[in-house]
Amino acid sequence: MSRNGSQMPFIARATIAALVIFAAGVAAARAQSAFYDAPASLADGPPGSLVRQEPMDGAPLGASTYRVLYRSTGLRGEPILVSGVVIVPPGPPPPGGRPIVAWAHPTSGIVPRCAPSLAIFLFQQIQGLRSMVGRGYIVAATDYPGLGTPGPHPYLVGESEGRAVLDIVRAARDLPGAGGAKDFTLWGHSQGGQAVLFAGQLAPTYAPDLHLLGVAAAAPATDLATLMSDDINSVGGKNITAMTLWSWHRVYDVALDNIVDPRALPVINRLARECIEGPFDIFVRQRTERPLQQYFLTVPDPTKGEPWHSLLEKNSAGTLPPALPVFLAQGTVDQIIRPAVTRAYMDRLCKAGSPVRMVVLRNIGHGRAAQASTMAAMNWMTDRFAGKAAPNDCGR
Repeated sequence: MSRNGSQMPFIARATIAALVIFAAGVAAARAQSAFYDAPASLADGPPGSLVRQEPMDGAPLGASTYRVLYRSTGLRGEPILVSGVVIVPPGPPPPGGRPIVAWAHPTSGIVPRCAPSLAIFLFQQIQGLRSMVGRGYIVAATDYPGLGTPGPHPYLVGESEGRAVLDIVRAARDLPGAGGAKDFTLWGHSQGGQAVLFAGQLAPTYAPDLHLLGVAAAAPATDLATLMSDDINSVGGKNITAMTLWSWHRVYDVALDNIVDPRALPVINRLARECIEGPFDIFVRQRTERPLQQYFLTVPDPTKGEPWHSLLEKNSAGTLPPALPVFLAQGTVDQIIRPAVTRAYMDRLCKAGSPVRMVVLRNIGHGRAAQASTMAAMNWMTDRFAGKAAPNDCGR
């Protein structure tokens, strides 16, 4: 290559071409079908009841997979439709039915085409899927409201996520031939960690027909005000803040003009349209985000003002029902969720009476927290299904 970069080596050109082709393939895979389109009248019915399902290919170990459309509850109590995926192990269900694990995914985007049920690498993204199928568990993976189904997606809105997680467990039980039991556990990462913690809070009143045995969360988003304040000057933090502002402006009808530089709005809108499935998507988002390094917010800390402060508090995870076992995993070099924040949340759980198993992941960052803790989480959930006493690291 010449010094001025006017020519490019063949290998570099081929690599970029491959990435462009890969990105085009991802875009094609995310093209939505008529499956996700349904009249609003179909939302009327019990939360968690199935509207329709269609088979999918590619699940491990001979499992059967179904894309599902099911009923849930919106933020104003209105009936809504949510999409997701249910994966059923092969063979007949055992006496008493199959246990269910609800997987809650980390951030995949905030517009409908970013639904994990549309992703090429869906089965690779569900951490521990092979192990769960091999152990005979049904895996129920919601897209969350506004992903797959019409938006806007209530990003980092805990109650919305939590209801969708609980309702896909109900949908999995209703799926013909699945043989689902009432017993279930929750397993989530990052945004999904927030989702399962809120689901754990809501379960006793929102889903008393189910039997929750434990909540497992890797690097969960718990204290949202601290998350936003800590990360506001980093690339990843600006991405998260931009998505939150875009979503909450629409979900909560709050104005942005008093905290966002007008020059930043086109960048925020572009980021809102980009999905996250793999490393290439992160690279694209980092490039899109660059102008926010020069201009973004017009206030030093939006968490201090209203209505943002109250909304962040409202969507920060609270404690869970006493005695409900909790598994937490946290990387020591996480630059998005500080280890001290997860530790502080653990302390709150302990004071409220929850037995907490804390797994510290040495030299692991945010993106790999679920992957690095998968087997520990799987073994912990297996023990919950077996009725064993929950380990407790509180006071250590």
